[in-house]
Amino acid sequence: MRRIRYHAYGGPEVLVMEEADPPIPGPGQVRLRVEAIGANFVDVKFRRGPDAGGIYRRDLPAVLTGDVVGTVEDIGPGVEPGLVGRRVAALAEDAFADQVVADAEWLAHVPEGIDDATASILPMAAPVALGALRAARTAPGETVLVHAASGGIGHLAVQLAKISGATVIATAGSPAKLDFVRAMGADAAVDYSAADWPERVRQAAPGGVDVVLDSVGGGVLRRSLDLLAPFGRAVVYGAASGEPTDVPVTSLFALRSVTGFSLLALRAAAPKQAREDVEEAVRYAVEGRLRAALHARLPLTEAAEAHRILEGRSQLGRVLLVP
Repeated sequence: MRRIRYHAYGGPEVLVMEEADPPIPGPGQVRLRVEAIGANFVDVKFRRGPDAGGIYRRDLPAVLTGDVVGTVEDIGPGVEPGLVGRRVAALAEDAFADQVVADAEWLAHVPEGIDDATASILPMAAPVALGALRAARTAPGETVLVHAASGGIGHLAVQLAKISGATVIATAGSPAKLDFVRAMGADAAVDYSAADWPERVRQAAPGGVDVVLDSVGGGVLRRSLDLLAPFGRAVVYGAASGEPTDVPVTSLFALRSVTGFSLLALRAAAPKQAREDVEEAVRYAVEGRLRAALHARLPLTEAAEAHRILEGRSQLGRVLLVP
């Protein structure tokens, strides 16, 4: 089978196609015949290595993670045989390949009629957005500020915040992206590449926002804290900027709080809740209330182009690779 790896840090050109034996599922695992792979921005950071900041390090040669949609074709010990032949989605560590292994416990079952892009958000992206909103204790009628709202998780957070009954202010970095987040349901859209973006948020929410969902970190997070209303909550679920983030304690004295969210941490600490989040995401997709926008669908051989799109921050929604 084919798979993509990189043997040196650098630009998209370091991604190379290799031949490999099909993976063998271990205990609690399944092997999928891949139909589509959702590429994730975090792998751009890991591929760049030390240049992307100290938190982004993988041993070389390295593989690429991704949200895989496919059919179960083999199972490991301890896995329910009835899974064979099922269409599922899973977050996989060695995802850019014709066949992958994944943990059976965290598979998202894909109902009929769900497109590949939307199926690809079910195991990871949608549960992250749901988990971040829950960590913020988001309530109907509150105002939620979603940063990087045109991204793979951000545009889902906009939709899910609206489902929760919130008013949504979305930030993005270009006119096209602002139009996109409005189409996803945002009540207001702010260009955070503008120096005065906090003032524009204040104009949309004069009393402050109740919740900030941030995957950027750095200066964006620091400036967001002062936008929180009393008892406002910021949830950090990523650090795409790569900037060190020192939270100024004095900003929290105005009855504000900051917490972090990680899907892997939730799975370890509260597996029942993590499982329910996947099922909730599937339900919203079936109901047509949650969808993933598809920016590009490329053959696996164009993995480098997928990373160029992600690195250029030009995408509106998901970038899929197809074996």
